[in-house]
Amino acid sequence: MTSAPLPSTIAAPVEHTLEIKRSIFLTHLAPAGSVEEADAVIARIRKQRWDARHHCTALIVGTHGDRQRSNDDGEPAGTAGVPMLEVLRRRDVTDVVAVVSRWFGGVKLGAGGLVRAYGSAVAETLDVASLVHRAPRTAVAVDVPHAEAGRVLAFLHQWVETHDAVLDAPEYGTQARLAVWVPPEDVPVLDADLGAFAAGALTTRAGETRIVDLPAR
Repeated sequence: MTSAPLPSTIAAPVEHTLEIKRSIFLTHLAPAGSVEEADAVIARIRKQRWDARHHCTALIVGTHGDRQRSNDDGEPAGTAGVPMLEVLRRRDVTDVVAVVSRWFGGVKLGAGGLVRAYGSAVAETLDVASLVHRAPRTAVAVDVPHAEAGRVLAFLHQWVETHDAVLDAPEYGTQARLAVWVPPEDVPVLDADLGAFAAGALTTRAGETRIVDLPAR
């Protein structure tokens, strides 16, 4: 049975501006690995954009998105932070904080208009963000003589591209230590493929399994 995919996160901070009836909604999305990191981002944006009337926020953190919070910051209750948070939930992201700074344009939008505006502000910013997918991967290491390291490394570069795996940076000591983060079910596949490539001259060692960020393919 295949487990449900883990929530994604964003690769880097991103901003997007939305104008509705002369009100400006400037959204800042940033990676945040904890509530404390998210709070630091919120404090920085509040200080940087001190002249905005509102700084509405939503955040989700944790591998499975288990910690969530939102704040309307003076907008009518439920019209800003909650719709922002709902977009983050619907897009299945975590370890991210959203801050929407609003400069009032003189025209009231009404409760429904505010819900649509704040939700759209976050959704459109996520549309331009670079997403990073996550999944459990098992570490598989192999020690290689320096003279063979380049050839084995080239093989591993090709292997990870077709097996949704991640290659670590090599470590060089008395031998070159190469490590790959592999889908748990593919550990014996890598062992067999590397064994065939090296005619049985190399021995792999499986290590810990943890959640890793997967590069876009």
